[in-house]
Amino acid sequence: MTLPTGTVTFLFTDIEGSTRLMRELGDQYVPLQVVHHELLRNAFRSNDGRELRTEGDSFFCVFASAFDACQAAASAQRSFAEHAWPEGGAIRVRIGLHTGEAPLMGDEYIGLDVHHAARIASSAFGGQVLVSATTRALVGGSLPSELTLRDLGNHRLRDLAQSERLFQLVVNGVPDAFRPFARSTAPPTICPPSSRASSAEATSSHRRSSCSSARGCSR
Repeated sequence: MTLPTGTVTFLFTDIEGSTRLMRELGDQYVPLQVVHHELLRNAFRSNDGRELRTEGDSFFCVFASAFDACQAAASAQRSFAEHAWPEGGAIRVRIGLHTGEAPLMGDEYIGLDVHHAARIASSAFGGQVLVSATTRALVGGSLPSELTLRDLGNHRLRDLAQSERLFQLVVNGVPDAFRPFARSTAPPTICPPSSRASSAEATSSHRRSSCSSARGCSR
């Protein structure tokens, strides 16, 4: 697989409430996750996306074109909205897009722009596509009439020094009303390569701190 270089658009996805769904649906969750994978991969392939990594319920993809990335995200959300999910088993996927430049090390992209895209995705709700200001600047005047960008204002994303102006990709025929999201959000399921070790250390430190401060905690 040949990966694009230079200015590229990163796309992260994650299933909202996947742990709850697994707990409530049990073995019935497995075929739903298979459908989830198929719908996303169809959207990526049909818009020239390259799947970089899958972990659990999450995907990390790259596109040479910001326009194609938006089309893939819209196609995916249409597919999820139109699919006949069983009662209580609807899968809702959050998607985030950001365009930038990141060095390609083998088959891994490294750099702040990867983290940026991951943080944007983790800010979204299931069924929502969030787009960075950089991506919006590239596609704002070229999107088809069934796709529009809604300005959500400035928001502070975790671990990023400056606030980010976010836009929602509104897909005609797909629900687009969401409550305001938190300004600082937890990291996504798929961590960018360079953050895996630091994330593990932070988690371990948090657990030790919580344990020592909790009354009656034994080691």
